[in-house]
Amino acid sequence: MKWGENMLMLITYDVSTVDGAGRRRLRKVAKECVNYGQRVQNSVFECIVDASQSLLLKDALLKLIDPEKDSLRFYYLGNNYKTKIEHFGAKNTYEAKGVLMM
Repeated sequence: MKWGENMLMLITYDVSTVDGAGRRRLRKVAKECVNYGQRVQNSVFECIVDASQSLLLKDALLKLIDPEKDSLRFYYLGNNYKTKIEHFGAKNTYEAKGVLMM
């Protein structure tokens, strides 16, 4: 990936919600992901980011989770992501047009 070039980063997470602290972590992780992308399933986000934004997002999310109880996965699909995604079923997809930062 070249600096300044956008790519699709898919983020999936599983945050333990057995206690109040876990439920707060879950909300914070989701809120941080919403700042960068679009929720496509309950704990799955598609984010169009450049290299530096991907590092910032990854760092922010790693600071939010409890690595003993939670998990995060990052998939880097590159800038030719349109040929790598197929969707079937009820939920409409969206056309990502850049970063959705708030």
